[in-house]
Amino acid sequence: MAITLDDLPIRDDLRGQSPYGAPQKKVPVALNVNENTHPIPEDVARDIVESVAAAVLEVNRYPDREFTPLREALARYLSAALEPDKAIEPGQIWAANGSNEVIQQILQAFGGPGRTALGFPPTYSMHSIITRGTGTEWVEAPRDEGFEISPETVAREIRRVDPDIVFLCAPNNPTGTPVELATIEAAYEAARGIVLVDEAYAEFMPADRPSAVTLLEGRPRLLVSRTMSKAFAFAGARVGYLAADPAVIDALRLVRLPYHLSSLTQAAAVAALRHANEMLAMVDDIKAQRDRIVETLTELGYHPWPTWSNFVLFGGVDDPEAVFEQLLARGIIVRDLAIPGHLRVSAGTAAETTAFLEAMSDIRLGA
Repeated sequence: MAITLDDLPIRDDLRGQSPYGAPQKKVPVALNVNENTHPIPEDVARDIVESVAAAVLEVNRYPDREFTPLREALARYLSAALEPDKAIEPGQIWAANGSNEVIQQILQAFGGPGRTALGFPPTYSMHSIITRGTGTEWVEAPRDEGFEISPETVAREIRRVDPDIVFLCAPNNPTGTPVELATIEAAYEAARGIVLVDEAYAEFMPADRPSAVTLLEGRPRLLVSRTMSKAFAFAGARVGYLAADPAVIDALRLVRLPYHLSSLTQAAAVAALRHANEMLAMVDDIKAQRDRIVETLTELGYHPWPTWSNFVLFGGVDDPEAVFEQLLARGIIVRDLAIPGHLRVSAGTAAETTAFLEAMSDIRLGA
């Protein structure tokens, strides 16, 4: 006799919760999970394969527990965009299997039963899912008009809730909305605990807008997480990382599993970072496709929101479920996030973007 989840002695606080559930469908144009759909350049792929092959020869041994070459490479990468006096040291870097594992480790170290995390929905769904998975209470606060968060709003809500952890997604997923440095500074001043800035889409911000990494000095409770999944087209490799005070890194060592980052993952990531400039050359094209989506959807009468990410949230959709299905019938998948009147689409290659925009034009015209 088959049993259901409710028949198991699962934790009471997990009953009724929903797992992360982005649809997985094999379609010609997949624009629903904010991947970088551009293929990795052949010379970069070859270097990655050779590096992983070399690591396989020593896979009988446990990996470097401190993933030293990867931390050094990530520190160099982050520091390249900073003034010399703000350079990131390897001792400020942490890495794990995707930024989700980094976030989980942060919650294991600084959250847990009796502690609270504050978020500002609509935002990345995994923030609340991971929070609840660690037994931490998830509390929500409202955003300002246009999905923004002002310094006044963030400070007011932090004082109201008094959380142990504050989540700020910058740029925000699923809206693409920027979070100004002034808001992050105000959050830090108002909070007594950890302020985590999730910068998964930082490489898609305007080149002249600084990262929250520039605020780390003198703020030991400020953490900035990143990922190689998006700009580096490395979603399948699962590499996320964090920049923070070395004391935070010590705290994460207390909760990480032994040898949590495999030798193969480390080798692949270090090889990809050797080609950072070549990998990031894709970003300009993705931003151009993103801006093309905004312009064309506006012309079609939809309401795309301003975005600093590699995706576009657009409103003015009378029946999101019907439009989703019409696109799917054309071999195109986007994301229905249950935001009334809205859908979200990732910026793909020029060909993928054209396919999406032509389909949206046909749907608008009833073709």
